Amino acid sequence: MPKYKGIFFIKTAYFMGIKSGRIKQMKTQDFDQKLEKYAELIVKVGLNLQPEQRLFLTAISLDVAPLVRQVVKSAYKNGSRLVSVLWLDEQLDKIRHQNAPRDSFEEFPTWRTDGELQCIERGDANLYIVGRNPELLKDQDLKLVAIAARTVAKNNKPILGHLGKNSIQWSCVASPTPDWAIKVFPDNTPQDAEARLWDAVFKACRIDEPDPAVFWEKHLDNLEKRAKYLTDKQYSALQFTGLGTNLTVGLPEGHIWGGAKVKTPSNISFVANLPTEEVFTLPHKHKIEGTVTATKPLSYQGNLIENFSLTFSEGKVVNFSAENGEEILRNLLETDENSKSLGEVALVPHQTPISQLGFIFLNTLYDENASNHLALGNAYRFTLEGGTTMSDEEFAQAGGNDSLIHVDFMFGS
Repeated sequence: MPKYKGIFFIKTAYFMGIKSGRIKQMKTQDFDQKLEKYAELIVKVGLNLQPEQRLFLTAISLDVAPLVRQVVKSAYKNGSRLVSVLWLDEQLDKIRHQNAPRDSFEEFPTWRTDGELQCIERGDANLYIVGRNPELLKDQDLKLVAIAARTVAKNNKPILGHLGKNSIQWSCVASPTPDWAIKVFPDNTPQDAEARLWDAVFKACRIDEPDPAVFWEKHLDNLEKRAKYLTDKQYSALQFTGLGTNLTVGLPEGHIWGGAKVKTPSNISFVANLPTEEVFTLPHKHKIEGTVTATKPLSYQGNLIENFSLTFSEGKVVNFSAENGEEILRNLLETDENSKSLGEVALVPHQTPISQLGFIFLNTLYDENASNHLALGNAYRFTLEGGTTMSDEEFAQAGGNDSLIHVDFMFGS
């Protein structure tokens, strides 16, 4: 949202007279109304927060505060007993990389994951509000970036396990920030860039609909029909061909295609990502063959990986290249034993609001909903029949991939 203050506002008022105050008020009112509708959509459709249920919210940046406050308000109005907010500040990550001892990047504040696990085990809903600068750590030591990323992944593995089984309602949404917006719209002022990005987020989430919740229920039902159709077919493999891509993705027996709406063991439905346009399932970890070329940049750990390709044999990456960010890609693939295989394949129609906007968000939550995509690493247990109750050994034997990471990248065009 544009921020009118200081000298800029005084000059505007001088030239436009008293009307400038009304214009500012109208813009603020319009934004506030849309922000409120967005927050309600997150609480009522994304999380499907139940009366008296607690909410644990992780805010990735201090700049997402306006959305955080509105979500907290909406949650309490919906009857939540308690909303707990974990405030993070990605700028502190950059400060750490610039100044911390070089041998300290395996240190981790375990109280963070301990607290989140307590909330999950109690049945609290989980919400992640993101809005990262896609090149935050561009000029930092990439070896230390990899060590820090692996350390976080190891400590978050129990949480990833719960999310992979849909133990509780959880959702991930985005809030524009100045640092993110100026990367998407570098020719604009920071204020105008942020305003443009907010407008794009509202359009992608259909906030301009008369009743966004009603629209989303119909949209989710449509995705469920597509997912059921594919599940009933039980295809043995998918084959993708295109510029730089000739890839066969084998599918395990009993695979389940998910739409946007999924359910907890207690039968509460929720939407893990808002917005969402995909249907998805898990590949067979040993039956992936050929080459895939990414069609959009991937922002990973504060760096961009661009124009990259992966070649698979017997389910694992055996060769890779990238025009930019190849070392970051190498570090990603070397996270653990199974990060070279796939945990998700997703189909997305071309005619989505995000695709029609015609620009790259540099944020996977949005870019993956404009393109078919794959995910390196961990597979969601609920995408395999009986997967949520299988042991790790049984899941692997059935073709499921278990990893510290789950990183989506786009290959549709």
